[in-house]
Amino acid sequence: MQIFGGHRLHGHVKISGAKNSALVIMAGALLCSGDCHIRNVPLLADVEKMGQVLSALGVKVSRQGDILDINASNITTSKAPYELVTQLRASFFAIGSILARLGVAQMPLPGGCAIGARPVDLHVRGLQAMGAEVQIEHGICNAYVPNGGRLKGAKIYLDTPSVGATETLMMAATLADGETIIENAAREPEVADLANFCNAMGAKIHGAGSSVITIEGVPQLHSVDYSIIPDRIETGTFLVAGAITRSDILLSPVVPDHLIPVIAKLREIGVQIIEEAPDCLRILPAETLKATYIETLPHPGFPTDMQAPFMALLTLAEGDSIINESVFENRLRHASELNRLGADIRVKGNTAFVRGVPNLSGAPVIGTDLRASAALVLAGLAADGQTTFQGLHHLDRGYDRLDIKLQQLGAKIKRVNEVSTPGVTSNGSTPPVTIAN
Repeated sequence: MQIFGGHRLHGHVKISGAKNSALVIMAGALLCSGDCHIRNVPLLADVEKMGQVLSALGVKVSRQGDILDINASNITTSKAPYELVTQLRASFFAIGSILARLGVAQMPLPGGCAIGARPVDLHVRGLQAMGAEVQIEHGICNAYVPNGGRLKGAKIYLDTPSVGATETLMMAATLADGETIIENAAREPEVADLANFCNAMGAKIHGAGSSVITIEGVPQLHSVDYSIIPDRIETGTFLVAGAITRSDILLSPVVPDHLIPVIAKLREIGVQIIEEAPDCLRILPAETLKATYIETLPHPGFPTDMQAPFMALLTLAEGDSIINESVFENRLRHASELNRLGADIRVKGNTAFVRGVPNLSGAPVIGTDLRASAALVLAGLAADGQTTFQGLHHLDRGYDRLDIKLQQLGAKIKRVNEVSTPGVTSNGSTPPVTIAN
């Protein structure tokens, strides 16, 4: 991707559905033996891969625009394909749904971005507490319910509020026999979105979005028509795009309550953000950007997925900023790439020390993971001259046509030697896509 920096943005950007909701809701659709009609599904490489995982299980998956139709009435195998699951961490979370539906599941250990250790021991211990036998051998997690029965309700305490473990166990518990209580549960909006989706199918989940979730198991779930929440990380990324280019842009649909720490930190840095409507935010240009301190934390703290974009922004702030990454231990690799653009960043352990500079200058850079890639694109928008960015495969995993949305705001950005994103034509339109069975 070539980015010609120094241009202000203007206009309105439409925020897509949440990546992390879409992926886990697709896994949740396995709980239902009827039709799931899912709206506001973002056009992402990861969603395409998740569709391939479901198809490999015998599930019917088809797409028209931003609507995904899933029918899991006939799951033909309990074994997910190794080559797909190892590329997409979220696909592992389907182990809870498959086990609940079939009483047996074989799931390869997950992959995804290399941003640090994300073990599955919390998932395993929770499933064992619900009566499953679980063994990990040769990179495969084998789980089954003895005597072909149902999972049993249990009281589960999570050592850390893991989003993946919370979602996996919540899905497993929807069809379990009895009541399950998950304590120290993750509180992310995407967890609540999954619970709302399951409840719309007839599940009985209470407390999602708080640290204690109670699930009363039901015998089966029914068909549903459901719309996914807007992506809070995409929203935050575009807010930073406005801030770093000193631009006036509108963003909708959004849920401001999902962005409280991000909006608070932007205001602290000196950026003005106005709630134009309950689902619409406006960002106004700041005269100067001020240094700040950021520590990433589980929700409702500052999201780790916004750490890299904020680092890009703080390279141009007056003074010295400190960013402490406390969620993942290997998520500061974009610092060296930002330094190629003229930033002044030192990294020690999980802490980055960012000294603001007057301006950045274009250079060749490489994205190391999804959010790092977004940060480098944002820095390129603000840099003088041309930035050449490599790592589009990371970007396309989690952002719905980011380059096209930026072009519509007036950014000078283009793909070169274009490799097509699944379901995206060269002009950015979205033809009907069918994920074959």
